[in-house]
Amino acid sequence: MKPPHSNRSGGSGRPPSDRGPYRGGSGSQHSSGHSQQGDRQQRRDHGGPGQGGQAPRAEGQAGKPFQGRPNPHNANRDRNQRNDFQRPNRQQDHGQRHTPDAPRGAVWLYGLHSVAAALANPGRRLRRLLLTEEAQQTLSQRLPPPRPLQPEQVDRGRIDHLLGRDIAHQGAALLADPLGTPSLQQALERPGPLIVLDQVTDPRNVGAILRSAAAFGVAAVITQDRNAPEENGALAKAASGALETIPLLRAVNIARTLIALKAAGIWVVGLAAGGGALSGPALADRRIALVLGAEGEGLRRLTRETCDEVAGLAMPGAMESLNVSAAGAVALYELTRRA
Repeated sequence: MKPPHSNRSGGSGRPPSDRGPYRGGSGSQHSSGHSQQGDRQQRRDHGGPGQGGQAPRAEGQAGKPFQGRPNPHNANRDRNQRNDFQRPNRQQDHGQRHTPDAPRGAVWLYGLHSVAAALANPGRRLRRLLLTEEAQQTLSQRLPPPRPLQPEQVDRGRIDHLLGRDIAHQGAALLADPLGTPSLQQALERPGPLIVLDQVTDPRNVGAILRSAAAFGVAAVITQDRNAPEENGALAKAASGALETIPLLRAVNIARTLIALKAAGIWVVGLAAGGGALSGPALADRRIALVLGAEGEGLRRLTRETCDEVAGLAMPGAMESLNVSAAGAVALYELTRRA
């Protein structure tokens, strides 16, 4: 089911992929067998970070810029240690237009929400801020001066030339460095569930999932290093500011990451057809990692087998499936139910 797209989210101007592998559950809670029940009891007995739905709180609170991103000057201190959460040393396109005005290693963020959120994030390295006269007035209401960067007032055509005429930039464009990648331990120190994306490739879908994550108090979103979009303007605009508040991790191996989460006492739930209906109250005593599969194909076999359980969405209507970002929002809402 295509969600409405009243505001284009950048890139090519196309809506997020609406191919949806997420079908309704059977209406009963999924039973995962004796071995999974034993694992469940063992993690209840021995626990780990986030046991019983709780986690040590980091100093940063939800809705504020995430402060746990690593200092680039310390980036090499753990070079000799294995790290499954690395920012790749490459620049991928994924819809971000490279121009002479955008140095390699920087990205253009656009749209009033994403630009205002980036300006308010002290973890961002900012380079240039382009605003039309109208956008400058609107931004001043949302983020009154002084700002960390002096804006350049330009006409709309200048931004159209930089980004493309099909980009809904709202008269605001910000050149900035991509955010660093926090560690898994930093993410686990934040309260709330986690989202793991198994090769979700559309940057607008990833951005929409980040926006839902911010709305429902998610601790972090984990994507794969490969077959996932780099940070770019389309992703940031679809996230509507959530890119600055929700840590976005990049894992080399999704299955190995799920094993690490399970070892930390987190119950891993894959969202797909074939399981019982996802039930928030039934999972109320657990901290959850919700795993969402790729557009169209859904969860890969190894990812699915590594999950503690697989659950679907109860959909009594005529539509059989949902887009991945819409399914993620519905699933997060269900996980917030307590009774």
